[in-house]
Amino acid sequence: MTSISSPIIGLAGGIGSGKSTITKHFNQLGIQSVDADDVARLIVEPNTHCLNRIHQRYGDDILLEDKSLNRRALRDIIFNQPQEKTWLETLTHPAIRSEIQIQLKKISSPYGLLVHPLLFETKQNSLCEFVIAIDIPADIQIQRVMSRDNVNRDNAEKIMATQLSNAERIKRADLILENSGSISDMNAKVLILHHKILESLPC
Repeated sequence: MTSISSPIIGLAGGIGSGKSTITKHFNQLGIQSVDADDVARLIVEPNTHCLNRIHQRYGDDILLEDKSLNRRALRDIIFNQPQEKTWLETLTHPAIRSEIQIQLKKISSPYGLLVHPLLFETKQNSLCEFVIAIDIPADIQIQRVMSRDNVNRDNAEKIMATQLSNAERIKRADLILENSGSISDMNAKVLILHHKILESLPC
């Protein structure tokens, strides 16, 4: 397998932590990125192996009218049936990891960013030179999830419970990016981190 040419930096943060906004600022600085959430959507597009298997297991109710995945229906299944969550992860995680590696090989910027909500849980931190963890108060995280995904607090907390806690993620990371302030504050912190990363990379 062809090796990844640019050094890869992991960006780990739970749902609602601001990964997408932070990633956009790294992109504006010329840093290319691969987002695991985007890859997870790609591998279940219509006519893919993963979606065909999901359809076989759950029937037509798991599809929308345009034959795309009904994500809300799937989310309801895996939240209420732990064995189904395990089945789904066994199916999708290898496909996600394989596609992530394909996309990482295409990165040509001084370093690349692997944006992943489950970076440590899926052991894909092994692909990274080091990892940035996003630190954000749980209450802010919950409010963002409720607002963005139109779910109640109980469901938002259930989603967060499937991921590492912020404290555990921070403990495993090499760098911390605190993201509870304004967009301009966050952008300034990203710029500082960017220069710190460039200085730390081998020439």
